[in-house]
Amino acid sequence: MTDAEILGKVDHTLLKMTSSWQEIKTLCDEAVKFNTASVCVPPSYVKPISNVYRKLNICTVIGFPLGYSITAAKVLETERAVFSGANEIDMVINVGDIKNGNFDFVQEEIKLLKEICGDNILKVIIETCYLTEDEKIRLCGIVTESGADFIKTSTGFGTAGATLADIELFKKHIGPNVKIKAAGGVKTREDMEMFINSGAARIGTSSAVKLLAGGMSNSY
Repeated sequence: MTDAEILGKVDHTLLKMTSSWQEIKTLCDEAVKFNTASVCVPPSYVKPISNVYRKLNICTVIGFPLGYSITAAKVLETERAVFSGANEIDMVINVGDIKNGNFDFVQEEIKLLKEICGDNILKVIIETCYLTEDEKIRLCGIVTESGADFIKTSTGFGTAGATLADIELFKKHIGPNVKIKAAGGVKTREDMEMFINSGAARIGTSSAVKLLAGGMSNSY
């Protein structure tokens, strides 16, 4: 797999609390130069990016990183993000609802946000590090039935990130129209290639351009 092929599956990510406009602009410039799948940025930067980068695929996060904001807040965040120019939405489920057995509520929330997204992509972050295997399997069904486009492993702010075991578990239990995004702790080229080869259609990481851009520069 070439560096360019890997970068084409990367959501080039910067979600630090301290992210400045200059850092975000550098992220966007890199995404344009190296043809990453998207930039994944805080919601407050969606509109400024869309004003400057007309053709850049913009991903933002909703209910991030804890997921326990009320549905009405997630709805408003999503509406404003799409209106402001976001092409992709990465939402965080309320893990507390899963622990309380409120599976129907989680599914309805995802469905509601997908309705707002319309043709825009909705990725559902389930934060695997806090879930049992049975809960992960149940969520594969919920994400599938809700009409979401992706199931995503992690926010990167939890106690652990993506694992090969979780990608393989997702592959067994998601529907044919759902793709997989691996995120959290993806730090090396080997990590990225492993997750892609195992079935991940997207990789969420801040490390990809730094790791791979030099090799691409040498080959063009």
